[in-house]
Amino acid sequence: MNQRKKDELELLTKLPVKIVIAALILLVGFSGTAAYDIWTYAKTSELVKADAAIVLGTAVWGDEPSPVLRERINHSIWLYENDYVDKIIFTGGKTNGSELAEAVVSKNYAIAHNVPEEDIYIEDRSMVTIENFRFVAEIAELHELTDFLVVSDPLHMKRALQMAEDTGFEAFTSPTTTSEYNSLTTIVPFFFREVGAYMAYSLSIGD
Repeated sequence: MNQRKKDELELLTKLPVKIVIAALILLVGFSGTAAYDIWTYAKTSELVKADAAIVLGTAVWGDEPSPVLRERINHSIWLYENDYVDKIIFTGGKTNGSELAEAVVSKNYAIAHNVPEEDIYIEDRSMVTIENFRFVAEIAELHELTDFLVVSDPLHMKRALQMAEDTGFEAFTSPTTTSEYNSLTTIVPFFFREVGAYMAYSLSIGD
């Protein structure tokens, strides 16, 4: 084998290693940026007047909201009572084998806490966050709602707002002030789960 062929073979051998290293560097950089954005964005709250609050669903326990969902509902009720929104839209279908949709449980809780039924809308079909917004878009068009405060836990807000904007909403962030994710053992896993989910969503947009 002449020297030229040896050099070409050596180059081909090294090339995959370089590609892997470059990919790892990009991945680490991307994940670091995502983590920073999620952590800093969690502190953002935009208390502006909007047509409605979109409350992102999460687990229910029978016919009661889980502690995490309860705090999201409570925050939307506070927004309503303080005239930041005129309507509340609860989201979420039947998940984890529940008999009632998350949106239905949320609505019942809000009515029990003195929110008039006529000021509540629900979408009860969604299984994941992006579907929350896609199905809410139908409600928004039907009732001529144009701007929204998005309610969820602080660490969820970066991904949620990105999805809202990608769906075409004029949306503002309004994270709960009493999140159940309030200790190291609850914040850390939620944070890293959000980093992975945000990266996966960001990469899927270009598909």
